[in-house]
Amino acid sequence: MPEGFEYDFTHQNSSLKLRNRHFMLDGKPLTILSGSIHYFRVPMVYWKDRLLKLKAAGLNTVETYVAWNKHEERRGHFTMADNLDLRRFIKLSRDVGLYMILRPGPYICAEWDMGGLPSWLLHDPTMKMRTNHPPYMDAVRSYFRKLLPKVVDLQYSRGGPIIMVQVENEFGSYSDEVEHLQFIAQTLRANGIQELLVVSESREGVLRAPLPQALLTVNFQKASQGEVLLDLVRRSNPDVPLMVMEFWTGWFDHWDREHQVVGTERLMESLQYILTMQSSVNFYMFHGGTNFGFFAGANHFDKYRSDVTSYDYGALLTEAGDVTRKFKVIKTMLMDLVLKPQGIHSLPDPPPDVMKAAYGDVAMDFFLSWANLLRTVEPIRSKSVVAMEMLDINNNGGQAHGYIVYRHVLSTGGVVRFGAVHDRAQVLLNGIQVAVVNCTLESNRVHLPDVASPTTLDIMVENQGRVNYFSFKSNLLNNQRKGLVGDVLLSNTALQDWEIFPLEFNDTMLYRIEESPAWQPFVAQSGVPCMYRGKLRVDDTTPRDTFLNMKGWTKGVVFINGFNLGRYWKVGPQVTLYVPAPVLKSGVNEVLIFEEHSAGKTIRFQRNPVLHVD
Repeated sequence: MPEGFEYDFTHQNSSLKLRNRHFMLDGKPLTILSGSIHYFRVPMVYWKDRLLKLKAAGLNTVETYVAWNKHEERRGHFTMADNLDLRRFIKLSRDVGLYMILRPGPYICAEWDMGGLPSWLLHDPTMKMRTNHPPYMDAVRSYFRKLLPKVVDLQYSRGGPIIMVQVENEFGSYSDEVEHLQFIAQTLRANGIQELLVVSESREGVLRAPLPQALLTVNFQKASQGEVLLDLVRRSNPDVPLMVMEFWTGWFDHWDREHQVVGTERLMESLQYILTMQSSVNFYMFHGGTNFGFFAGANHFDKYRSDVTSYDYGALLTEAGDVTRKFKVIKTMLMDLVLKPQGIHSLPDPPPDVMKAAYGDVAMDFFLSWANLLRTVEPIRSKSVVAMEMLDINNNGGQAHGYIVYRHVLSTGGVVRFGAVHDRAQVLLNGIQVAVVNCTLESNRVHLPDVASPTTLDIMVENQGRVNYFSFKSNLLNNQRKGLVGDVLLSNTALQDWEIFPLEFNDTMLYRIEESPAWQPFVAQSGVPCMYRGKLRVDDTTPRDTFLNMKGWTKGVVFINGFNLGRYWKVGPQVTLYVPAPVLKSGVNEVLIFEEHSAGKTIRFQRNPVLHVD
């Protein structure tokens, strides 16, 4: 810690007290044994199942992030309905008999699009996120004014389960502007948060942005990392309790990279060290869940890499909530090392794993051509190309997710050069792909053949996920505008007069697609983006979880009954998409597929997941 740093816990009236290196609650020592479950990554009907399994593992606390960009995806439209009913999740945690650690952000990282920050912030060209930039501060105040009044009465001091609230997340890895952390802490307090405030940091951030009003907790996976970090915490004040806020039980996957595996033995060794140090711990993740829709994030270290749809994470529960060997081993360790010494000699059995079904192959019945797909979207006319977020749509917040298509009528061929592509562009002439350009390529040049006038140039750009983690003092966060950024040049002359099609694949667009009169009998198309439609028949009265295998397809997105399951891509490592039973219904289920390149003929619903290519 910086020389001269001192905690300042005066004027705090939190339920958790800090005495002699222990957390105290209601006058009794409390070792916090917590597990991470993100309500927004898990179907609501499964919340209780996952929480009961957490309790059955010997844990006494559940931790969750709050994803601002899910609750307010469109500027000014804040919701806590259905699967975003955070209040219900908190109350359910209390009913199960768990405490809660709430991590409301506004930035959460979490391998989630832009770390949970809403994309409409980028509609302001001057935006500086995670700083005391006045427009950002105003947006954060507005967010907390909407969120916190709905949960403050669920703090422990008022009869709820919330015992701890985090201030931002791993801020020292990004910036040393402690004044911004102070602003976040003050805003939390101003909106009624009175429980213990904490910050969490990995090794890079511990020294940069200590906050006197918040207890320092740390994040790591290996015992060797923990030795360094926990020693830094002790040096900050030898009397404060130790807490590992993120003990990483696994890791996440990037597209076109190997599947990540963290062995159970390494986990056991690290947990042994944590408990020997008499530290509290939060297992990140206890249950990872799924990055449904377009919400998977990305990282940028040496280059941009986007995250897969699954957030299985190699956690204690699988993506579908099944108990793993890690679960059983950790439960035994907690029982032997923590619970039995406290006089607890038995734990409840976990609920049985949810039944899975293999519904078999489903053939595609119809396809909707590229031209007819674009007819379901109202184009925007623009002199030049603009990024998704700069479009004057969605209450002047721009386009959040999906794809964006830039159309220009050519009269000649030549070399086309892009300013920047974020993140992956398909270049089509008269609806046929001629090139693919992505943000990791050194060259943004495409040689177009000689063409007859008029020829339609379409550039479809996919937003593959905004970066959620980046280097210290990097400006990447404020440069996450997607689509084409900068002019499109043909023979060094900027092309002007464009039609722009925002392919958001929201409810409105999906309705227009479904109702289009232009569907044709199925023919697998190659080298052109198309929509495909098929029907899954479920004969069971009650549908079951299943996994959708997209082998034979190339790259795209799948919707079942209007629900966006997420992205698939043949480069792997992920092969199957998790289909939770609540998405399905007894009888006929409509499957829509947006395939970017070349389609298969059938898809397969199977009982088991495949998270890596053999």
